[in-house]
Amino acid sequence: MTDVIIELKGVQRYYLQGERKLNILNGADFALRRGEMVALVAPSGTGKSTLLHTAGLLERPNAGDVILGGRACGRLSDDQRTAIRRNDIGFVYQFHHLLPEFSALENIMMPQLIRGLSRPEAAKRAEQLLDYMQIGKRAQHRPAELSGGEQQRVAIARAVANAPLVLLADEPTGNLDPTTASYVFDALEALVRQSGLAALIATHNHELAARMDRRVTLSEGKVVPL
Repeated sequence: MTDVIIELKGVQRYYLQGERKLNILNGADFALRRGEMVALVAPSGTGKSTLLHTAGLLERPNAGDVILGGRACGRLSDDQRTAIRRNDIGFVYQFHHLLPEFSALENIMMPQLIRGLSRPEAAKRAEQLLDYMQIGKRAQHRPAELSGGEQQRVAIARAVANAPLVLLADEPTGNLDPTTASYVFDALEALVRQSGLAALIATHNHELAARMDRRVTLSEGKVVPL
C-alpha cells in the first residue's frame, strides 16, 4: 500500500480577467506522504493560496486532478467535495477564524457535531486535543480571552478534530512573535508526527521551514524542490 496521502497530477488553474487568461498553476505535480511535513515557501502572488485551495478541494482544477486517499476528486460534485473536506481535510489559516461566541472547547466540538458525533463524544475528543496542545485549562475561555498563541493552538486542534488525512496550513504562525511561533509549531509538529497526518504548510518563516521534512516552492506554475 502506498503511503502517499494526497497527490496533484498535472494540475492547471487559471482565472479569466475579461479576455485575459491568468495562469496560476501550470501542470503542477506534487505528492504528500503520511506523517510528512512539507514547507511551501514562495513569494506572495506566486499561487501559494491557489495551490492550497486546489489541494483542499475548495477550487476545482481546470485540468489535471487531485487524488486524495487514492480517490480522484477533481471532478466530484460540490456535495461530494464538501463531505471530503469535512472528514478528510483540515485547514489552518494565518488568522484563527474561531467563533467568538463559543468557548475553546465548543469551537473544537463544532466540526465533530457537524459530522454527526454526539455532544459527549465531541466534548471528550475536544478535551483530549486541548490537553495535547497544553491548553486544557483554557477550555471554557472564549477566543477574546486567549492569547494569540492559544487561539492558534485551538484553531489547529479544531482542524484535526475529525482526524483528517491531510492538514493544509496557510501561514499558521504569521501573526505570532518568533517565540510564540516556535512554540505553536512545536505543538503542530508533535501532532503531525503522533497522528500520521500529512501536512503542507505555507510559510515565510525560513527557520520553521528548515525544520520540516522538505521544502518546495512555485516556479512558473509548477511545484519544484528548494
